[in-house]
Amino acid sequence: MVSGGMTCVKYLLFVFNLLFVVSGIAVIVVGVMAMYPYKEYSTFMDAKFAAGPLILIVVGAVIFVVAFFGCCGAVRENHCMVVTFSVLLLTIFCVELAAGICGYVYRDDVKTGIEKQFKDSMDKYNSSKEIQDSWNVLQHDLKCCGADGPEDWAKHNMNIPSTCCGSAAEGEKCEIANAYEQGCAPALKEQIEHFALIIGGVAIGIAFVQLVGVIFACCLARSIRKEYETV
Repeated sequence: MVSGGMTCVKYLLFVFNLLFVVSGIAVIVVGVMAMYPYKEYSTFMDAKFAAGPLILIVVGAVIFVVAFFGCCGAVRENHCMVVTFSVLLLTIFCVELAAGICGYVYRDDVKTGIEKQFKDSMDKYNSSKEIQDSWNVLQHDLKCCGADGPEDWAKHNMNIPSTCCGSAAEGEKCEIANAYEQGCAPALKEQIEHFALIIGGVAIGIAFVQLVGVIFACCLARSIRKEYETV
């Protein structure tokens, strides 16, 4: 049984693992929240955009399981379990770091992809009821009009949808003077960036806790190993 200062480390590690459990749940919740824009506005976003939130949900579930594993290792003072826990935790940290770097490097590709999806959907507006419904939902929710502004509808030789005018009744003609000025492409980008900031903040906080947990786990594992060697 570990003694002295290591007993304190043991219980601190146990407390940190409880925090990991909470953080795992938090990551899952953030992942589900981040899925909302894709689910609601999938017409304007490439399928690959759903990968980020899905990865968050999976990582959150893994953190939850690993944290439970770490709690058991700390309480039982099992050297193998504590070492395995620290390795798994370090692996999760590396995956999170890699995902964060990739997200930053390819952030401009995301914006370009959204712009392309908007253009393609406007070209198909008259031929697809599903796309029309998607545009109506987007313009109503984000209080926006067209891809870059209400003028886009005129450029495509189409009337401005009633959802571009907040005060217009369904089916009523919407005039450009009464339409929302902001385009939907920048409005959607703003929402995505908002979720990205939340995800980034949560990731940084969890990463810090993980690193401290790895240090405690390594200290505890070393102490347990010394105890075994002296027996």
